[in-house]
Amino acid sequence: MKIWVWVALGSALGGGARFMAGHLFQRYGVMVFPWDTLFVNVTGSFLIGFIATLSDTGSRMMLPTHLRQFLMTGFCGGYTTFSILSLQSLALLETRPWLGVLNLTLTVITCLLAVWGGHVLAGRLNQLKRS
Repeated sequence: MKIWVWVALGSALGGGARFMAGHLFQRYGVMVFPWDTLFVNVTGSFLIGFIATLSDTGSRMMLPTHLRQFLMTGFCGGYTTFSILSLQSLALLETRPWLGVLNLTLTVITCLLAVWGGHVLAGRLNQLKRS
């Protein structure tokens, strides 16, 4: 199967997962602050950091190119929501500037920490003895 089909399938699944996360937060949470977007961006950042490190050349779990692109470009790309982050942040900056700044700050810091966390965890897994 062509790689773009794998990426498109991953994007569809990632987008579906994003929709479900947003739905759950809206149903059970207070939506004054976009916690759903922050959650998705942090978990997506962790996941892409983990997959990139665990499946890189010479790593513990080499993945075929199509599967790596399915997960990283497709699923993670469809799942994370930096376009909606931008839109929500603009709306917050216009109505509640401190929440807009908080949203941007929390997202950047926690997503960088999450991608680093995924990278570190996968790096440690790569160092474990293979059985």
